[in-house]
Amino acid sequence: MSMVIDMHVHPGFYEKISEDKEEIAFRKKEMGWDLMSTFPVELTRTQMKFAGVDKLVLLPLDLTTKQGGCVVTNEEIRKMVDIAPDLFYGFASVDPRREDAAEVLDHAFRDLKLMGLKLNPSKQEFYPSDPIMDKIYKKCLEYNKPILFHAGMSWDTDCLMKYARPLEFESVAVRYPELRMCLAHFGWPWIFETAAMILKYPNVYADTAMLYMDSPEQFFSDVFTRQLGRLWVDNNLADKIMFGSNNPRFRTARIKRGLESIDWRPETKEKILGGNAMKFLNLEEKCNG
Repeated sequence: MSMVIDMHVHPGFYEKISEDKEEIAFRKKEMGWDLMSTFPVELTRTQMKFAGVDKLVLLPLDLTTKQGGCVVTNEEIRKMVDIAPDLFYGFASVDPRREDAAEVLDHAFRDLKLMGLKLNPSKQEFYPSDPIMDKIYKKCLEYNKPILFHAGMSWDTDCLMKYARPLEFESVAVRYPELRMCLAHFGWPWIFETAAMILKYPNVYADTAMLYMDSPEQFFSDVFTRQLGRLWVDNNLADKIMFGSNNPRFRTARIKRGLESIDWRPETKEKILGGNAMKFLNLEEKCNG
């Protein structure tokens, strides 16, 4: 049985990185987390043990040129991984418009040993095919690191969806066939575009951190067995979808329960809940070596 890995967690309120009130206010404002408060890592450890989840992938966001700060820094991600290496994997982020973007990524991958890159085209205001992104993509290839992109809708009023529509990533998939990328939130509401992207391009994945409007069970049933064909995932997409919750906006345990409620084959569920993330994160060779 593969590890169960939640690929989409925003660590904005862990006590060890939440001691600055101004930073907390910045995170709440930028991410719409107004009603949330700080909590200890041990609470998360207990929750994940109860949910049957082994690892959480922590995602920061660098908004330096647009908003003058970061929603959790790369260094804070490293700190959380060091505090609980049995529980966390850490990603980096970089504002592509920073003059020192390549140096930031060098430091994140070489020195901080972070496992991938999180980017939000809508929040950071860039099209994935913009030439300014080439230095970012080449740096990820240099270190063999994947990218998790926000894709589809965002709640934020200053966060235009046009930058993150799934088909906007197609030229990147073609130009950089060795660059593993994940379209987060399954690109909702453009789920058919996302399905086409992950079906056509070997290097493109998607995660399940979608915005449910009723219950996770009902929503995932609608998306994966009614809107998409009932056997599409089992027969064609099983190798390309990864479990992601969008925690803390949605609880990891609830999203996992929703996915487990679908009548997929056991091997499909195992891939979605962790096996595909192992490939995406390049952990298979390390585990087998």
